[in-house]
Amino acid sequence: MASADLREELSCSICLNIYTDPVTLRCGHNFCWLCIDRVLCSQEENGLYTCPDCRAEFAERPALHKNIALCNIAQSFQSKQEEEHSGDIFCTYCDSSVPAIKTCLQCEASLCDKHLKKHSKSEDHVLMDPTASLENRKCSTHKKMLEYYCTEDSTCICVTCCLVGKHKGHKVEAMDEVSEKKRLKLQNILEKLTSEREDTKKQVQNLEGQKEKVKRKAAGQSEKVTSLFTDIKRLLADLENKVLGEISRQVEQAVTSISDLIQKLESQKDELSGEIAHIQELCLLTDPLTLLQEHESEKYLNCDEDKTGKEEQKSDGPSFKYVADLDKILTSMTLHAGLADITAHFKKGLHIVEVSDLLLDINTVARYVHISSDLKTASYTSQEKPPESAERFEDCQVLSNRTFSSGRHYWEVEVSKLGQWRIGVCYPTIHRIGEQSYIGSNEKSWCLSRSKSKKHHYSVLHHGKGIHLPCKSSSQRLVIYLDYEAGRLSFYELCEPVRHLHTFTATFTEPLHAAFYIWDEWVTIRS
Repeated sequence: MASADLREELSCSICLNIYTDPVTLRCGHNFCWLCIDRVLCSQEENGLYTCPDCRAEFAERPALHKNIALCNIAQSFQSKQEEEHSGDIFCTYCDSSVPAIKTCLQCEASLCDKHLKKHSKSEDHVLMDPTASLENRKCSTHKKMLEYYCTEDSTCICVTCCLVGKHKGHKVEAMDEVSEKKRLKLQNILEKLTSEREDTKKQVQNLEGQKEKVKRKAAGQSEKVTSLFTDIKRLLADLENKVLGEISRQVEQAVTSISDLIQKLESQKDELSGEIAHIQELCLLTDPLTLLQEHESEKYLNCDEDKTGKEEQKSDGPSFKYVADLDKILTSMTLHAGLADITAHFKKGLHIVEVSDLLLDINTVARYVHISSDLKTASYTSQEKPPESAERFEDCQVLSNRTFSSGRHYWEVEVSKLGQWRIGVCYPTIHRIGEQSYIGSNEKSWCLSRSKSKKHHYSVLHHGKGIHLPCKSSSQRLVIYLDYEAGRLSFYELCEPVRHLHTFTATFTEPLHAAFYIWDEWVTIRS
């Protein structure tokens, strides 16, 4: 708005354009030099000169004084306007750069608001948004306006192309109609894309919500773990004090016992010293009558020779044997019991139940599988075993001796560095014969596997459908975690750091056995 007001102030009232070489009359009004010069020349015949704006009269032709300041302002404004409207389409009929608001295809001219009001309203004169590329709207062959669309060649053509050109006989439609059809299709696509964008936006919002939920859960879990380790540190400190207290108690007991023994021996030593001094005095007597009449010495002479011999033998070595010592077993048991309590507290805090009694079921062992005496290790053997029961697998598999029908459980296994294997869970009703009996190859089992042919990469299988995992095996120790009610079966690799491999989600309908398939090497239950 300010720009429009300034333009009006800088416009000549004669040509209505921005001042060009503005000059000033004595009355103070400004005009373009050429404009006012033409007006004054036309007034010479009358012999009276007047100002076009205020009608002030001059007896003589007024002198024209160039308005240098106004000239600089007008040039600066004009230059700025040209920069701002460098990409605009200007009116064809205006002498100055007046922006056009429409372009007439019939006239091939662009019109400002003033010239548009005077323009023909005939239907032949098609108006559109301002454009400078009218040549692009003409047929390159016949130089006529493009008005039709050839559906066979998918191109815009002129009326001559329809009648005598290469498009003669083709199916053509009015360009406006085809354009409208295309616009409708684009609108439909736009609606679909808009709907998809809204759906995507909702998904993003949902994911953002999930992200915040994960952050909150992680914060809660971190706080819980911090609290758990604080408790563990406290329990360890208490256990340390307890064990050190037990050692101190044993030391105090042993020292007291030894001190009592030392006190007794010191008393005995004093008695012996007195007796020795008395005997030495008797030995110094020279009067036989006096020595013989000294009856107190008789107790030394009447001592049993065996006893004297024992005392002489005792004097050759240590005078006593230590009867007190530290009870290392008691200290170890105190430490072991305390650590067991802390471990139980730790597992309770993580809501995990360790399967400590998981063993292999000898009745399910297939041929070519050997079970160790502790029922913990299954290894491949070339010695075929004949089937002995309906529970036994036909080939290379074995199940655990117990099942899981509720709760959270995990067990650790160690696998051979080479060879191929499968570890997982299955229902008791799994087939025992044929390829459908292999864990992961049916709807009754889920497993993690490793194959030599896959360069020791992991795969997961269920119902015969496998997914190759991108991670390569880097540890021989693996953990299987089962949350029966939640329907989650997860596999982890005990490397540094511990790595999550995959999680199955399912609705378990039967109890689950731990299941193992071995080929070439071995698998051991470490739990």
